Amino acid sequence: MARLVLMGSPTFALPTFEALAEEHEIVGVFTQPDKPAGRGLRPTPPPVKVWAQERGLPVFQPRSLRRDPEAVAQLRALRPEVIVVVAYGLILPPEVLALPPYGCLNLHASLLPRYRGPAPIQAALLHGDSETGVTVMLMTEEVDAGPILAMEREPIYPEDTAETLGERLARRGARLMRETLRRWLAGEITPQPQDPSQATYCPRITKADGEIDWRRPAVEIERRIRAFTPWPGAYTFWKGRLLKIGPARVRLDLHAPPGRVVRVNGGAGVGTGEGVLELQMVQMEGKRMMPIEAFLNGHPDFLGATLGREEARDG
Repeated sequence: MARLVLMGSPTFALPTFEALAEEHEIVGVFTQPDKPAGRGLRPTPPPVKVWAQERGLPVFQPRSLRRDPEAVAQLRALRPEVIVVVAYGLILPPEVLALPPYGCLNLHASLLPRYRGPAPIQAALLHGDSETGVTVMLMTEEVDAGPILAMEREPIYPEDTAETLGERLARRGARLMRETLRRWLAGEITPQPQDPSQATYCPRITKADGEIDWRRPAVEIERRIRAFTPWPGAYTFWKGRLLKIGPARVRLDLHAPPGRVVRVNGGAGVGTGEGVLELQMVQMEGKRMMPIEAFLNGHPDFLGATLGREEARDG
């Protein structure tokens, strides 16, 4: 049993932290500050904070570890033997990386060095990869570039979204981190350096990334829908209002001008730069997600419309 400090924020970190709490002494949990959320913009704690408080664990929420000497002093006072980091969202400065005798271990949701950066799950879906995985690495000053301790692969299924893939990777990562930490503490692992020539980087996802450009190929748009589920969602505009696009099918046998809504079987599709995107579920701003057939019953003028931001400006 080792003295651990856990650092993480979203739901993705919870399976790993739960697994480690069964075997080790958790002396502190660092997570992001509460952030405004919902219509009332009330301060909302990160899932990791809720988890830690339910277990009576000490919680720390510094805004920065690089510019907060008090937070670093609190961390030092905890005397962790290992720091385990899963989707924390803050950079660890050199004095923190050097603090625990067994180092800082990070679980990253890709097969490093591919997809370094903050959105590896979305990146794998956007690129149409058939597999991805999880990596446990020893953290260094360069983000996601540390030597690898262990790695496991995970298939990507055609219907996977960032949510479904993320849930599987979180479970796989928890098992991998638990086993890797055991072996690391026992001195059974030799860290393997990453090959920087094979490194790729994925940027942070923003709300604006969800807007659909109908000039792109249908295959690419369908990937974006799945990569941006549940957040930020894939959306377009109709009659000046935001229209969220749910699950859809690629139809390369059909053609229509980009953004034009056409009849497809009993429903509707939208023309793209290559092929037609056959809609299955849509959600009008302020409404619930519904099957395209039900949406057409209430909005028969949707057929023949042109979707997109230009339509929003004109509309």
